[in-house]
Amino acid sequence: MMPMPADPAAAATLGQEAGRAMQAGRIAEARALLVRATELAPDQAALWLHLAATCRASGDYAAALIALEQTLRVEPRHFQALLMKATLIEREGRMREAAQAFGVALTQAPPDERLDPTTRGVVQRGRALNQRYLLELRTHLDRQLLAAAPADAESQRLAQFLDTTLGLKPRVQQNPSNYFYPGLPPIEFWPREPFPWLAELEAATPAIQAELAAVLASQQGFTPYVDYAEGIPLDQWAALNHSLDWSAFHFYHYGQRYPDNCARCPQTMQALSRLPQPAVEGRMPAAMFSVLKPHTRIPPHTGVANVRLVVHLPLIVPPGCGYRVGNVTREWRVGEAFVFDDTIEHEAWNDSDQTRVILIADIWHPYLSARERELIGKAMIEMDRFNGVTTPLPL
Repeated sequence: MMPMPADPAAAATLGQEAGRAMQAGRIAEARALLVRATELAPDQAALWLHLAATCRASGDYAAALIALEQTLRVEPRHFQALLMKATLIEREGRMREAAQAFGVALTQAPPDERLDPTTRGVVQRGRALNQRYLLELRTHLDRQLLAAAPADAESQRLAQFLDTTLGLKPRVQQNPSNYFYPGLPPIEFWPREPFPWLAELEAATPAIQAELAAVLASQQGFTPYVDYAEGIPLDQWAALNHSLDWSAFHFYHYGQRYPDNCARCPQTMQALSRLPQPAVEGRMPAAMFSVLKPHTRIPPHTGVANVRLVVHLPLIVPPGCGYRVGNVTREWRVGEAFVFDDTIEHEAWNDSDQTRVILIADIWHPYLSARERELIGKAMIEMDRFNGVTTPLPL
């Protein structure tokens, strides 16, 4: 049989007649009209979707699915078609397939507030079904792949791979605000192996704590960690700008040495001297006691340069403190140092009634060669000289 010649105008008229028939409860008539309409305008997604809804209303779910496939042939990202397809698969009891179909539909869903109440309810049900399916799949993979595996860095990376592949957690990316050096991996918390000096730093904890106690007793030398001038967009930093709720006792800041502070903490300076800290005029190194007062939160943010990593040595950590980098959340433990990438979004909180203090220092990224470190430093300096920069950007 020869296909009918396209006639979009006639198809639109038939679609309108089908709508009136549906309102009057004449479902069979509406379906017949829509079949004719789709023959006259086979590339009209709205007509196919209308036909699918009519078939569904008559209880012919197989025909409704066929009509939905035609809708998606014309518009593969049609949200309503994808959502209806998922509900029909769910109705047939194919729950895993339905959960996956809902997952596809949700990628095209507008914000909930833009949906009518009925559609919003379907979306919420689909979201819950999809999430339950993903968690069941994740549990299965855990049993098959990780249950007997050692709790080492490779297992942690595999666990993150599973989470991001299934969409349970976002993919971690470096997002330095200024300096992005290619080829450096985005690792939230680094394993200890590349940093053999960590144990020596940790061994100095009691001596550093003793010097910190004297510094805290004097209350001299602390400055707000966030200290932006007027006219700078504050965004998430408004509450902390010029505030001692998050303060620093600097040893190095923008590469500048604070001799009085250093003199007060010789054991701390000796411990820092063993770290591979960068030395770039006006930029690095940085080292400080970071003091977070009770019930203070440091909002999510990223650092400036991925050519360095950051070391934390916890010194005073009351219960209720935490730290998130990317998808990984940790508690500080006094005397247990770690290294992380601060160009991955991170945040911190002190929900306790006591002060939290960390020794913070930056180090060169271990993947950079000596030549790269030298040239990166020169590049930063030359950029500043060319632009006449005298006040460095926060690092």
